[in-house]
Amino acid sequence: MTLIRLQKYLAEQGIGSRRACERLIQEGEVSVDGEVAEIGQQVDPASQKIAVKGEAIRTEEPEKIYVVLNKPANVITTAKDTHGRRTVMDCLRGLEERVFPIGRLDQDVDGVLLFTNDGELAYQLAHPKFLVNKTYQAWIKGEISSDALKRLREGVPLSDGMSAPAQAKLLKSRKNASLVELTIYEGRKHEVKRMFDAVGHPVDKLRRIAFAEIKATGLRSGEWRRLTEAEVDVLRKSVVLQPENI
Repeated sequence: MTLIRLQKYLAEQGIGSRRACERLIQEGEVSVDGEVAEIGQQVDPASQKIAVKGEAIRTEEPEKIYVVLNKPANVITTAKDTHGRRTVMDCLRGLEERVFPIGRLDQDVDGVLLFTNDGELAYQLAHPKFLVNKTYQAWIKGEISSDALKRLREGVPLSDGMSAPAQAKLLKSRKNASLVELTIYEGRKHEVKRMFDAVGHPVDKLRRIAFAEIKATGLRSGEWRRLTEAEVDVLRKSVVLQPENI
């Protein structure tokens, strides 16, 4: 008998990221041998019947799929929207395999968004303790000073604590506006926008240009492609666990 934590097993089966699977369990959507499952429960997939929303989970290992989308603005990062708005899943036309987004981008933010059915890698790429960089370019209000850039590099106070140090450089400056490239490894809600607010330069337009060095070069807005084996290898090698978490 081989036991595995339920949320880890669900993530490995492509149901969603590990956090998404934990939410499904908490919401009572997962059962084991007909009984409502619990967070942290150990299961033996070979001998137990595991179901999500009443649908049994296949025990065979699914083929791992990795996709990059050049997300358009005004599209929301969710699998389904109850208000009928366009979602990022609507952009993946022609992709038959079931995948889910790694993390999220705000509705008004465009650029690189990754998808997979590899729950374990998705968890590592999305969790800040693994130090995976995400790079953004932001048009902000005002001409940013060297002092403000220094503050971004050192970390700025936010409502939920100090931001981690970032890489920040000025790309372009014009009257009343600046284009700044910012690289962070955290992924708190609206973090990039809040960081610029903290230094007095609200964001006008925000785009993610890279996730762990993966870019959407050559893809028009709304287009996607599968990652190459070399790119998947880059993703795996980008995961670095902080010493205090080892």
